[in-house]
Amino acid sequence: MADRVTVIGWDGTPLTEAARSALAAATLVAGAAHHLALPEVPARAEQVRLGSVHLAARRIAAHRGTAVVLADGDPGFFGVVRALRAPEHGLEVEVVPAVSLVATAFARAGMPWDDAEIVVAHRRTLRRAVNICRAHTKVAVLTSPGAGPAELGLLLGDIHRTFVICEELGTDREQVTVVTSDRAADHSWRDPNIVLVVGGTAAQSPDGGWRAGRDLTRNRRGWALPGAGQDGPAGHEGEGQRLRACQLALLGPRPGDLVWDIGCGSGTLAVDAALFGAAVIAVDADRAACERTAEAARRDGVQLQTVHGSAPHVLEALPEPDVVRIGGGGPSVVSAVADRRPARLVTHASTRDAAELVGRDLTAHGYRVSCSLLQSVELSTDTWSERERTVVFLLSGELPDRAP
Repeated sequence: MADRVTVIGWDGTPLTEAARSALAAATLVAGAAHHLALPEVPARAEQVRLGSVHLAARRIAAHRGTAVVLADGDPGFFGVVRALRAPEHGLEVEVVPAVSLVATAFARAGMPWDDAEIVVAHRRTLRRAVNICRAHTKVAVLTSPGAGPAELGLLLGDIHRTFVICEELGTDREQVTVVTSDRAADHSWRDPNIVLVVGGTAAQSPDGGWRAGRDLTRNRRGWALPGAGQDGPAGHEGEGQRLRACQLALLGPRPGDLVWDIGCGSGTLAVDAALFGAAVIAVDADRAACERTAEAARRDGVQLQTVHGSAPHVLEALPEPDVVRIGGGGPSVVSAVADRRPARLVTHASTRDAAELVGRDLTAHGYRVSCSLLQSVELSTDTWSERERTVVFLLSGELPDRAP
């Protein structure tokens, strides 16, 4: 095992005295090509080009001597320190940090970033990173080959954002470009780069809030609340407060998810899903319902996309969902949604026969189906008399081959 491993962050500024001393004593230096070209890297030291960090870590663990690993920005922030400290390598490291690429990128843009979301985009996480960009007004995306500015712009589609694209920060080839998201695919971008994705309609906190990241705390406590202007139960069974609470619990929307809310009605479920950090597309054949949903989103400071149109046809152009609430449309909509293979979906039926029909269709699509009979009785607390009674069959489907 290496006698000592020092990880040095590099942000393009002159190395600190501690970093120069570690390099002078190194018998092995690992880093990217531009790191190994630094004049402080001793010629006598063994040099390892960093491709796979885990492969490099195994080589460092087998080295007898003093090792140094060079990395861009702060190596403890989405960097190599985590991989080097993995238990299988047994390495203890000292860290000489530098300014992170995220901090540098926001500095170049002249923007605060305590209210920003920060994500890493690889080929396997690109879609989830895009969903974060849909749901939040300020996101820093640490990109990788095949998951860069062009791919982000293409997957955002008609969700328009401003991209601040920072290429090769800290080098003499550094370049900062501002483009709209729909234009990002028209250019070739150099690696490494970081993209600041900015825009949307959600309200910003004037003082930056009290914790890092955007604060998605509604003005009132609770969720699955009655819609605006509704003093009592909603007008139809699909909008019932208790039913929506159960549907949200089964769906479990979370950051990185894309939620379809089909038959969004008052928009309360769509807003709740957005408050959990998910990206949301709210669909309704009633234009007034889309307007109510957009207004509810503005009121609670979240952003979501509304789509006016009739399911199932309007669903064909939508990006792939993770979880879906079907508030109306019947078996044809359920079947069309199941064809898109979301990890989980929920719907309801008024009768047992209708519930059985939907359940059989979901089973045929490979879903594990559960069904509950829900009865909700609203009472007037003045007289404690029954004010409203709702009885529905709640169905949920879970796809076993989709990750939770």
